[in-house]
Amino acid sequence: MQQKNRAGRKTGRKGRKTRRNAISRFFVTGTIFCVMAFAAFVAFREFRPSSVKTSGQGTAAQEQQAAEGQGTAAQEPQAAEGQGTAAQEQQAAEGRETAMQELLQKPEGIGTFQQREGQGSSPAGKEGQGTAQQALSVSDVHAMAAGSILDISGLPQQTLDSFFYSAELSGEVQQRISGSSYQENSNISLAELRYLRVLHIGFDGKTHIGELIVNQSIAEDILEIMSQLYAQSYPIEKMLLVDAYGADDERSMSDNNTSAFNYREIAGSSKLSKHALGLAIDINPLYNPYVKDSGTGELQVSPANGASYADRGQEFPYKIAEGDLCLQLFEGYGFTWGGNWNSAKDYQHFEK
Repeated sequence: MQQKNRAGRKTGRKGRKTRRNAISRFFVTGTIFCVMAFAAFVAFREFRPSSVKTSGQGTAAQEQQAAEGQGTAAQEPQAAEGQGTAAQEQQAAEGRETAMQELLQKPEGIGTFQQREGQGSSPAGKEGQGTAQQALSVSDVHAMAAGSILDISGLPQQTLDSFFYSAELSGEVQQRISGSSYQENSNISLAELRYLRVLHIGFDGKTHIGELIVNQSIAEDILEIMSQLYAQSYPIEKMLLVDAYGADDERSMSDNNTSAFNYREIAGSSKLSKHALGLAIDINPLYNPYVKDSGTGELQVSPANGASYADRGQEFPYKIAEGDLCLQLFEGYGFTWGGNWNSAKDYQHFEK
């Protein structure tokens, strides 16, 4: 019995030892598995963020490159456009500079003008007059016919000023006046005369091109006066050489034409007129006639169709009288006004 009990206790000890060994192996195996699993988890964790981070950085770099590419692409057209605009502006500036240099070298302008047809006709012949609209680019003003209407819109003041000039008589002008307003004489030579081109405001309110021939000694004075009259919009209906009327003073005055040189004698005498020396000018003569008492109670009026304006006490347009701008300017430059004469009154006339 004791022997069986000892055998049983021995068997129980072996069983417990076996169980303890199995449990130990289980824990060891489990621990190893956990360690390996943890290591695998750590390794996987470390590997995955690294891959994601690298991928993200690559994407960010690609996006930045794409953005820079887009920016460059957007900047290139803008730069091209900017270069194009700069080139166009430079070309425009060079064009303006070239045009202005040409204007300063010779009287030229940009605009349009209307050329009168039938210039020099009397009021009775006005029905045959017309206008022809022509385009005017950079063109010599002296090549345009006097009496032409100039569209000055957009023209700078410097260009307008260049339209007022004095020159020696060209061959063409000498041909126009020879045997007409100019006769061979010993009192005045062609070399002593100057051809003037000016602008003036017509009775229509538009800018007209005018022409005059005067003595060289008063050429600059007349240019200054005409420039100031134009600047103040003082109306002068016409300004053509008297040769447009066959050098007939009466015809020229009847058409209210403002003129200067005409080699002739004073009407009713053998004395040379100041006009013969180019030292006198008549302004709007129809409205400012020559008036003289004939001694018989009748007035001698020239031009004859200006008789309605012989009475200077009445009010009417275009009358030269005290306080008139035209009178003030001519007297300011040392001219004598015919309206102040005693024996006769020549309201149109200024001389020096």
